[in-house]
Amino acid sequence: MLDFGIDKIALIGAVALVVLGPEKLPRVARTVGHLLGKAQRYVADVKAEVNRSIELEELKKMKTNMEDAARDIHTSVQKEVDGANAAFNDVWSDVNGSNSIGSSSYDPLPPMYKHPNKNWRLKRGATPQWYKQKNQVRRNVQSGAARVARFRPPGRGL
Repeated sequence: MLDFGIDKIALIGAVALVVLGPEKLPRVARTVGHLLGKAQRYVADVKAEVNRSIELEELKKMKTNMEDAARDIHTSVQKEVDGANAAFNDVWSDVNGSNSIGSSSYDPLPPMYKHPNKNWRLKRGATPQWYKQKNQVRRNVQSGAARVARFRPPGRGL
């Protein structure tokens, strides 16, 4: 960029004062300032756009690298799973082959679980009856109206 010192700026200001005159110099200086500001903003915008495009290219490269790494990991895991599956199938076929020769009624699967179909509402508590009687725990709970009717004196009828 141009190297402007204080002495050069003072010389340019003095020449401008002589050429333009004191009446037009402030308006011209303001216009030159606005034009320089616009030029600086335009240069800053161009720099920002270039930086964004460079960052976008770097992100695209990083994305392709990550996709390649993920693909490599997927293929290696898939190879390992296929190898383990093949080994399991070999062992399984050996086990089934040796057992089916000795007995023809071999069932490789265990019997299915059958729910006992118990009624959970009929289940008794784990607390023994003698403990409940000793600690005066009510076993037969009644509503308030049933208790009043039960303990009503016999002479009064409604």
